Amino acid sequence: MNRESHTTTEQHLGRYKKGVGTYEEKMPAFSRTYNEFTDQCFKDGALSKKQKHLMALGMSVYVQDEYCIIYHTKGCVDHGASEEELLETIAVATAFGSGAAFSQGATLVQEAFGEFAKELQ
Repeated sequence: MNRESHTTTEQHLGRYKKGVGTYEEKMPAFSRTYNEFTDQCFKDGALSKKQKHLMALGMSVYVQDEYCIIYHTKGCVDHGASEEELLETIAVATAFGSGAAFSQGATLVQEAFGEFAKELQ
């Protein structure tokens, strides 16, 4: 992201990981249980990991959770999602969440995708 008023997606992820690490130190039992639960939720099953991250991305866009938008955009990219799949996910979230979802998808998701896709090249 090249907007001066925002940090880069990598900075967001770094801040998120630092916060989670601190929380895990203070609440190890809760964190371990939560992480086990979410690990189970995102395993391949009837839905692939990519499909699950696309669903989570759509929900993240809808609720405007920037950390989850970035995290699940990266999850989508890491599991082979195309830009078209991300854009369709944004469209579905927008149909459900209207303008708020569109603004996040039209900006943050596309910017994060651009940065993460470059890393894989």
